Amino acid sequence: MCANVFGVLKSLFGKPFDGGKRMDHGGSQGQPAQQPQPHPSQGPFPQYSQYPQYAQYPQYHQYHQYYQYPPPPPPPQQPPQPYQPQHPTLTRLYEVQREVSSLGPQVCTYSGLQDEREYKRLERELARLQTDVDRLDTEGRGELQAARKRAAQELEGLLRYLEENARHPSRLAIEELSREARRLVDEGVVAPQRAGGAPEIGDELVDALQAVVLRLTQVKTEGRVPLRKARYRALTRLCAVQAVVEGRTRQQTLSLPLSGDTHASVRRVNQAMVEVSVARSQLVALLMGLSGRDSCAHLSRVLTELLVELDALDVSGNAAVRNYRKQVVEEVNGLLKHLDLEVEGDDTRRYDLAQNDSIREIEAVRGHVSHLRGEVLRYAGSRDEIWPKAELQSLLTHLDQVDTAKNPCIREARRRAVLEVQALVTFLDLREALARRQTGPGEPPAHRAVWLVLGSLSELQAQVLGFGGRRADKSYILLEELLTKQLLALDAVDPQGDESTKAARKQAVKFAQNILGYLDLKTDEWEY
Repeated sequence: MCANVFGVLKSLFGKPFDGGKRMDHGGSQGQPAQQPQPHPSQGPFPQYSQYPQYAQYPQYHQYHQYYQYPPPPPPPQQPPQPYQPQHPTLTRLYEVQREVSSLGPQVCTYSGLQDEREYKRLERELARLQTDVDRLDTEGRGELQAARKRAAQELEGLLRYLEENARHPSRLAIEELSREARRLVDEGVVAPQRAGGAPEIGDELVDALQAVVLRLTQVKTEGRVPLRKARYRALTRLCAVQAVVEGRTRQQTLSLPLSGDTHASVRRVNQAMVEVSVARSQLVALLMGLSGRDSCAHLSRVLTELLVELDALDVSGNAAVRNYRKQVVEEVNGLLKHLDLEVEGDDTRRYDLAQNDSIREIEAVRGHVSHLRGEVLRYAGSRDEIWPKAELQSLLTHLDQVDTAKNPCIREARRRAVLEVQALVTFLDLREALARRQTGPGEPPAHRAVWLVLGSLSELQAQVLGFGGRRADKSYILLEELLTKQLLALDAVDPQGDESTKAARKQAVKFAQNILGYLDLKTDEWEY
């Protein structure tokens, strides 16, 4: 019974019954307790009217209906902050920033020259944004002036980067080599084809193109993406032209096409072979920028239709005709593969050879060689001297198996890695030969002089192997002078007709020249 009474009182007033301690009997001082007067809008129970959770009790609604007071207000909320419109200058700067975010990647990957349409478009867009930023009114406010200054500096930096890459000496060197390659191809392939004759492609043209490719691989890009991209595009197209030209050279040595009397389909295959020859010259002109009317899309469509026609030919089980058709189909597929190079430089990141699997494999081998070189030089001349010749030979075998994909830069990287391994192998061979050498009283003085020079060369080669500076360093100049003195010392050796001394001096001269070449290789700052 008491529990029910307490429960009713708790539900009515929200607090447990305390035996009348909070009733108005009087305070501890005998003074009547002063109750706060309710606000007219709160009803008689202000301590509950501000809590809407009590609205679930029926008694709460009865009291509100009795006194005819409005429902309690909602819980107090923070007043909404008044809307402050953004300053027009700051709004425009945000818009400029969005446009710069779109133009920035285009500027940072642009690989053309100043006279190209894309360069002029980027320059015009950046200049327009610069003008807009300069016209903005900051009203003397420091934060707006700082924001405008940052935007102007960013635009100025993009313009400067665009101009520097388009006028960079390496970019101009790439363009000069590309013009030289175009001249060679025009004189040797395109011009005779346009004159109505069949161009006679010889080894001279192939060797000249190979020389241009090697010079392109030596162009420094300083790690700049636009320069690296320009070099990649030039090398890719030139290597494709080189492959087409070499294919044409091989074709000139093949047997004549089959006679039309062999099979009814032979005449169409012979005609297709003529069309492939014309398409080959068109492809070379397209890749080198010597074709003003044709397009890669048109040539690709022509070759694809030719494949369909060849596939539809009925050879009736004739093995000779089938092999002949297969040869023509392979020629067409090879030309179609080269046509994909037209947009390759824009749609891929292949010019970033640091991400190439073959380059990574080569770099892993170079890292291993560097570790072995450090160990060999550290323990050279001591009882713990190591001779890892077998391991170095296995690294050479590994490098021979690296796939270069006919990429001249990857081929050059592999060649340099091979030279690093060979330099360490020859160093170990010479030290081993010096350790085994036994002098005798009957040894000719000239032969002894050659061996003395070889001993000095061994010490100098150890310094060259450990050299990590540049050509401007004093240590490089000193090493070069010392190696040159050893060559002069070998020239002064008179073999006096002794054949073994002549052979030894010749090998020593070649060895010294190889050391000089390796020192030059380590300091030419070549890059992928």
